[in-house]
Amino acid sequence: MQQDARVRDKVVLVGLNSPVLKKDENADEDTLEELSALVETAGAEVMGIVMQNRATPDPRCFIGEGKVAEVKLYCENVNATMVIFDNDLSPSQMRVLTEMLGVQVLDRCGLILDIFAQRAKTKEGRLQVELAQYRYLLPRLIGMWTHLERQAGTSGSIGSRGPGETQLETDRRHIHRKIDKLREDLEEVRRVRATQRQQRRKNEIPVVAIVGYTNAGKSTLLNLLTDAGIPANNRLFDTLDTTSRLLTVSDTLDVVISDTVGFIRKLPHQLVEAFKATLEELEYADLLLHVIDVSNPDWQVQAQVVEDLIVELGASELPRIDVFNKADLLPQGEIMPRGENICTISAKTGAGISDLMSMIDRMLDKGTRRVKLHLPYDKGGLLDMLYREAKVESVDYSATIDVTAVCGPKTLGQVQAYIEQSEE
Repeated sequence: MQQDARVRDKVVLVGLNSPVLKKDENADEDTLEELSALVETAGAEVMGIVMQNRATPDPRCFIGEGKVAEVKLYCENVNATMVIFDNDLSPSQMRVLTEMLGVQVLDRCGLILDIFAQRAKTKEGRLQVELAQYRYLLPRLIGMWTHLERQAGTSGSIGSRGPGETQLETDRRHIHRKIDKLREDLEEVRRVRATQRQQRRKNEIPVVAIVGYTNAGKSTLLNLLTDAGIPANNRLFDTLDTTSRLLTVSDTLDVVISDTVGFIRKLPHQLVEAFKATLEELEYADLLLHVIDVSNPDWQVQAQVVEDLIVELGASELPRIDVFNKADLLPQGEIMPRGENICTISAKTGAGISDLMSMIDRMLDKGTRRVKLHLPYDKGGLLDMLYREAKVESVDYSATIDVTAVCGPKTLGQVQAYIEQSEE
């Protein structure tokens, strides 16, 4: 869905609520409101919303022929160019609905993929989106070629392998080859990340990963902490590519802090798979900052979506701080969640940031201390060890080798005899 400078796609949204569908497969007012925000993010305009309550989805056209006729008339009245469903559609349902409505039909998954395709900037981000798009496209090929399937004879009989089927198989093979190549490229990305992680481990730099629902304020927080300069706009999926920066938390603690793609309910499983190369950073993080937009009435639902995805990604055992953001947007006197690992902030105004930094320092404190050492010249080998194992801040050569360094417990034990004083 490309946004033209003059013409914007005009979209009618459709949602189905049925008792036989799972909760996360149904549409309701909240999910349709979020879908409307996604459409705006993609550069289109929402012309109206049609909601259908039905005992069971229609296997052929999902919402039933009567409702399809109603949606078609609505589209004609508002000159809509596209219909987007809040539910997932099967490939055949999408084909039938496109024919019946006479306009392009997308489902929520297809829309999110389109937004990701618009927003991905780095090579890695583009690889991930392309992989997800091909996985989404593969089962839909048969719908595209159905009109040619029987050109060369009766289906299933000898000699029935007509040009449509041949083309379908050719396209499938092509897409499978593309998927294999993209997987190889993403494996290379993983190898590079693994090397970077090993280097960080060697330097004993902890990793902090920022996670949260889309538009919760993750990029704004990273900008505030590190001057990262990431565009932080009030729209969904504004950040797709991981940004990592070095952050000095205290005079004895530096961390690498990373922003991640925002989570969303009904996140297409193709995207969860495709973005593992980015999200696997969570698995190797030392601490998660779960940023929650506390000004959103649905913040508890959004927080649970993130919680479920953290579990799916194997990062549920990691230490975590729940960061309740946008507190400046709440009415004065509003009661905020409290707890040992809960922090209330405003990334926009900076309120509560010092408390957050203290909490990060406490949770990642591994007994590190700054010390001043006086090393005899015949113990010069200890200086080499300090450069490898500690953070050396200054070295002066006088009667002794005077070193100021930030050391962990193991290193402190090795140089204990030469410590002049230590600072907390």
